[in-house]
Amino acid sequence: MRPWLRTPLARAVLPIIGGIAFFAVLFGVTWLMATYVTNRTEVVSTPGNRTFVVGKVADIAKSIAEDGPVLYPDLRDPLGKRSIVIEHNGSDVAKGWQVYYAYPADKSADCLVVQIEKTHTFTDCDGRTLNVDQLMPPNDVRPIVENKTTLLIDLRSTTGTVTP
Repeated sequence: MRPWLRTPLARAVLPIIGGIAFFAVLFGVTWLMATYVTNRTEVVSTPGNRTFVVGKVADIAKSIAEDGPVLYPDLRDPLGKRSIVIEHNGSDVAKGWQVYYAYPADKSADCLVVQIEKTHTFTDCDGRTLNVDQLMPPNDVRPIVENKTTLLIDLRSTTGTVTP
């Protein structure tokens, strides 16, 4: 029987061309399968975490009792218009958590409040002194007490108060 590839050049080049052709076909089949699969899926965008871990409820409740509500800068937007205030009422550390936006309920988000140090009162952009319950309750942020030990802030919710 006569060898099909007679010259040394043919014996060196044809296996390389065959290998390149094999990988080209493999790439093409993989690309077609990926195109077929992705054309049938729905694109879902999930930007970051939807909960913020504040800490242990006992520690946060003690801090609020001594130093007043906790003011957090905006957890979603660097402009600060969605800053929140976390308040706790009552003796049960697993209950009585409330969240407010850091602006008065009768003003817009442009009127951010400043906490009077170590108190439960704030001053707004007009210089008025406000209690924490005079701040805007949010409709898309709420506190969650997990396992009666950890306080989370749910950033996708529909109510501003939780009492488990």
